[in-house]
Amino acid sequence: MTEEREVLEVDVLFVGAGPASLAGAIHLGRLLEKQGKNDLTIAVLEKGKEMGAHGISGAVMDPRGLKELFPNFLEEGAPVESQVKEDRVYFLTQGKALKFPVIPPFLDNHGNYVLSLGKLVQWMAKKAEEKGVNIFTGFPGAGLLMEGDSVVGVRTGDKGIDKHGIRKSNYEPGMDIRSKITVLGEGPRGTLTKQVVQKWNMNGLNPQVYSVGVKEVWEVPEGNYETGRVIHTMGFPLESETFGGGFIYGMANRLVSTGFVVGLDYRDPFLDPHSLFQKFKLHPLVRKILEGGKVQSYGAKTIPEGGWYSIPKLYGNGLLLIGDSASLLNGQRLKGIHLAIKSGMLAAETIVEALDKSDYSEGTLKSFSVRVENSWIKEELWKVRNFHQAYEHGLWGGMFHTALQFLTGGRGLIDPWKGKAGHQEMRKISEYYSGIVPDPFEVKVKEDKNLTFSKLTDVYYSGSVHEENQPVHLKVLEPDLCRDRCTTEYGNPCQHFCPAQVYEFVEEKPGEGKGLKINASNCVHCKTCDIMDPYGIINWVTPEGGGGPDYKNL
Repeated sequence: MTEEREVLEVDVLFVGAGPASLAGAIHLGRLLEKQGKNDLTIAVLEKGKEMGAHGISGAVMDPRGLKELFPNFLEEGAPVESQVKEDRVYFLTQGKALKFPVIPPFLDNHGNYVLSLGKLVQWMAKKAEEKGVNIFTGFPGAGLLMEGDSVVGVRTGDKGIDKHGIRKSNYEPGMDIRSKITVLGEGPRGTLTKQVVQKWNMNGLNPQVYSVGVKEVWEVPEGNYETGRVIHTMGFPLESETFGGGFIYGMANRLVSTGFVVGLDYRDPFLDPHSLFQKFKLHPLVRKILEGGKVQSYGAKTIPEGGWYSIPKLYGNGLLLIGDSASLLNGQRLKGIHLAIKSGMLAAETIVEALDKSDYSEGTLKSFSVRVENSWIKEELWKVRNFHQAYEHGLWGGMFHTALQFLTGGRGLIDPWKGKAGHQEMRKISEYYSGIVPDPFEVKVKEDKNLTFSKLTDVYYSGSVHEENQPVHLKVLEPDLCRDRCTTEYGNPCQHFCPAQVYEFVEEKPGEGKGLKINASNCVHCKTCDIMDPYGIINWVTPEGGGGPDYKNL
C-alpha cells in the first residue's frame, strides 16, 4: 500500500541553501521578474534547522562572483569581516616557521575578503526572500522523485521514526516536492548528487578526490592577531608524503579562524586529521596567536579537490548540479564560494531558457555545461586542472609539478593526470608499517583543555545535536567485513579519520571481543567516513530534519 504524502508543486527547486543555490535562486528571480513571470515558484530546501547552521565562520572569499550578483555588495550590507590586509606563507618544521620571502601567486589574497560563511548565506537568504523565493529549513532531501529517466523533484526525509524503524506518535511522512527542474547544490558528497551520479554514470574523467578541513574559531586577546591577516602553512605536522596544510584567518572582534586541511588520499591507516590539527596548534607560531584565547566554535568540512577532470556531467533530464556538488572548486587557491555563486547564476540562465521552451530535457539543460565552459569558471579551473594529482608522490614532487603547471597554463608534464579515488590510496597496516606497529591512540595529541581538545570536547563546540531516538544515518553496509577483515587489515581507520568520534570499537560484553559502536549524534556532517572508508562500505544518509551542527555565526 502506497503511503499518502503531502505534495508541493513548484517550478524550480534548489536543494541545499549554500551560496550556489541562493545565488541561483536570486538571479532566477530577477530574470523571471524582467520577463513578468512573477507567478512562477522558486523553492530552496535546507537540511539545517536554520540558515547558516551548517556554515562555520571563517573563509577567504574572492569577490568576483558576489560582485556579479550584487555589484554594490558592500553598500548593500554583505557581512564581510574585513578585506584581506596581509598575506603570509610559512613552511613549518617541528619548532620553527620559515616565512616565504615571496607569496606564491595562488595564495595572494589581495582584493579578497575574510568572512563568515554562515552570515553570508543568512544575508543571501534574505535577498532571495525579497525576490519571492520560498526557503524551507529543517527539510533534508532524502531521495529523488523519478519518472522514467527524468528527475521530477525531491522527497524530504520522514520525521518521528525511532532507532528500530518504528513510527513514533509524532510520525510525519516526508513531503514530495515536485518541480520542473531540480538543482542540486548540496555541497561536497551530497546525498542526492551521489545517488544520481552513480545511477546515470555521470562521473568525470577522474574520480573525485577530497580533503577534509578541521577548524576552530577562537576569540583571542587584543593584539594577538590582526583583523584581515591571512596565514597559510605547509610542512609540520604532516609527513612529506601527505597533502595538506594549515590556515589562520583574522576576523573582526578579535576572532580568529584556524584550521588544518588534510588530503583524503593519504596512505597511513592511523592518520587522524583532528589530532594533526591539535598538533598544529602546539607549534610556536600558532600557540602565540591562540594563547590566552577561548574556542567559540568547531567544525569540519570536506572539500572537492579533484579539479576540472573530476567534474561530473552537470545536467540530466530535469536536473542540474552546481557549486561543490558539481566539484567547482579551486583546490590550489582553497576557494570555491565565487565559483559556486557563478555556477548558480549560470544555472538560472539555463533554467529561464528551459522554462521559455517548456522543455526540461537534458537536450535543453546541456546548455548549462556550455555556459560553464565559456565562463571564467573554466578559465580559472583549467589552469589548475592537474594540481592535486601532482602531489601523488608527496610534497616535494608536488611543488615541482605545481611550478611547471604554473608555467604551462596548467598542463605540466602530464595532461590529463589520471588519479584514483582517495580511499584507494590508503595502505594496509602490514604495507605501511614495518617492524613494531605503534598504538594509534597513544600517539594522538592529548587534551589540555586550554589549547588542545579531544574530539568530544570539540563536538560540544560544534553545537551538533540529533534526535537520539532515530535511525542511525551512518549506514555500515557490511558490518562483518568491518569487524573482522578491516580490523586486521587497516585497524578500523574510521576511529581515526572521523573528526567527531562517531565510530568507536568497544567491548559490549566481556569476552566477546570489540564491536563497532556508532555515536551518530556526534556527527558534524563532513562526510569524511563516506569518502575515506577503505572498502567504501559506509553510506552517509540524511538524518531527521534540523539535526547536525549548529555553528555560531559569530
